[in-house]
Amino acid sequence: MTDFCRRRAALAGVVAITVTPFDGRGRLDEDAHRTLVRRLLDAGIGALTPNGNTGEFHSLTPGERRLAVELTVAEAAGQAEVIVGVGHDPATAAESARRARDAGAEMVMVHQPANPYVSQEGWVDYHRAVAEAVPDLGVVPYLRTPFVGGAALARLGAECPNVIGVKYAVPDAARFAAFARDAGVDRFVWVAGLAELYAPAYFACGATGFTSGLANVAPRTSLEMLRALRAGDFRAAMEVWERVRAFEDLRAEKQSANNVSVVKEALAHLGLCRRDVRPPGSTLPGELRAEVAAIVEGWERT
Repeated sequence: MTDFCRRRAALAGVVAITVTPFDGRGRLDEDAHRTLVRRLLDAGIGALTPNGNTGEFHSLTPGERRLAVELTVAEAAGQAEVIVGVGHDPATAAESARRARDAGAEMVMVHQPANPYVSQEGWVDYHRAVAEAVPDLGVVPYLRTPFVGGAALARLGAECPNVIGVKYAVPDAARFAAFARDAGVDRFVWVAGLAELYAPAYFACGATGFTSGLANVAPRTSLEMLRALRAGDFRAAMEVWERVRAFEDLRAEKQSANNVSVVKEALAHLGLCRRDVRPPGSTLPGELRAEVAAIVEGWERT
């Protein structure tokens, strides 16, 4: 299997967006990071994304982002594909991609440009700059806006053969179906970027993988959904959906204000890392902590 075939296969699975644990002094907790990555690997997760949004990408320093990559690559040691989140200005995104390559990563996921003014042509130019900086790596654009059309992605794919997948995170299955077909449904690996709650609908429209923050807490549950979706058993997939719904709804409330906090609270309940998150995020209030604990304990009893 060629490198790019292997990378495409890894995207067509559960893509775990790893959290970034902090110690009591607010620094990246290296031991906890290794433990969490090892737990994912031991469960059978085959794709890991350090420096994703669940990893608090925008709140990390450049040095912390590099350390998260190094720790993940070292722990994965060929057992899983590492897809590093990169972004910010075009030069920084390209340089981060080169650093990811040098650290041993196989792919980069390009965060949606955090700019209030994005044209179709500029979107292509931005991603081309990253793709051309690392022609030997797989490149995965992360789309969170409905305003980039499928034709723009088709053009990027034609110009940059190493753009092999798309993390699509617009909460509209019909729009996803149209976008994928306008871009070339068979050209890219389509990753449902809104995790387990959207995975069944997006798989029905052409996705073959999904991202997951839940996997940090319950990796075997995420893999259970993947197996059901691969088998076309939507009834079984929706049984998993029902099991994780309350947890994912908590993460999605108030425009996902507590997306990371809920995951870290669950991990803290399991004794795997501290609950601390960086501003502009915040830890959960007591009543929500209890709600997260009750959900996790319910999973442990089943």
